Amino acid sequence: MIAIFQSMGFTVQEMVALTAGGHTIGFAHCSEFSTRLFGKKPDPALNPKLVEALKRHCANYSTDPTIAVFLDVISPGRFDNNFLKNLQKGLGILASDIALMKDPRTVAIVNQYAMDNNLFFRDFSRAMAKLSVLGVKTGHKGEPSDDDLKMILD
Repeated sequence: MIAIFQSMGFTVQEMVALTAGGHTIGFAHCSEFSTRLFGKKPDPALNPKLVEALKRHCANYSTDPTIAVFLDVISPGRFDNNFLKNLQKGLGILASDIALMKDPRTVAIVNQYAMDNNLFFRDFSRAMAKLSVLGVKTGHKGEPSDDDLKMILD
């Protein structure tokens, strides 16, 4: 994951801020992590109580692919740093989230953001501003074509 973000010009800190920001209000369909729950042995990186709750919630995921869970199990739908605090408690649902706590390049950043909501907000907003201009074409390359304008106006 780090290599992907770095290839787009983001630092490790920006990657953590963007990932945490998206996941604090995001959700995942059970099918995305079901093998970590329903295999021979649940993923040991998952909190056992979380595994049981997810198994109950996702029990019918194979017949209903719309079943999903919030990635922030403490304050779902609210933008805050509780998602990061959850990671510290082993309450990460996706493998990529758990990896943030296992990688020495990211764990200190997760811990910083978990302790300092304002720092997380500041870094997230700066990283989002950087993301918002990623790949934006400027000058003549950014001008809409006649076909674009026709589609917009129709």
